[in-house]
Amino acid sequence: MTGRIALLAIFAVQALCAFFFVSDILSSVFGLRSTPVSWEVRELLEIGAALGLILGLVLGGLALRESFRQRRLAEERLRRASGAFMDLLEERFAGWALTPAERDVALFAIKGLTTAEIAQLRSTSEGTVKAQTNAIYRKAGVTGRPQLLSLFIEDLMDEATAGQNPPLPQDAA
Repeated sequence: MTGRIALLAIFAVQALCAFFFVSDILSSVFGLRSTPVSWEVRELLEIGAALGLILGLVLGGLALRESFRQRRLAEERLRRASGAFMDLLEERFAGWALTPAERDVALFAIKGLTTAEIAQLRSTSEGTVKAQTNAIYRKAGVTGRPQLLSLFIEDLMDEATAGQNPPLPQDAA
């Protein structure tokens, strides 16, 4: 929230300074100035506007640097989460005692590939892939792909919320 306010302040300062310079040029071109301003006041206004633009440039650079830092942090978190998901997959696959072929098929199924696409990638028949997916579902104790996916989603949600919420107090009866 503070960052948004700072960016709005930067924008406002730069807009005012730009307005000053553009209006000064346009008033000179069209002869709109009715009362002359002393050169001291004019110089102070120009210095103030120039300083405002420089300040906006510096603060904009700082905001951009912070934005890049936040992006790198988000990418690092995503990389860690991706690694955690792969660890979770491997742990589950080992627990279900999947064969290497079943592991490949399960991974492709979780990624959302169709039976035909999996068969083509593995250079096998669709019947073989169907038999392998049925073996995976049986070993995992599920009836289909949606339930298989839900196992991993639940695990990820459990890990994400573990330790974040304190346990609810027991009813004293």
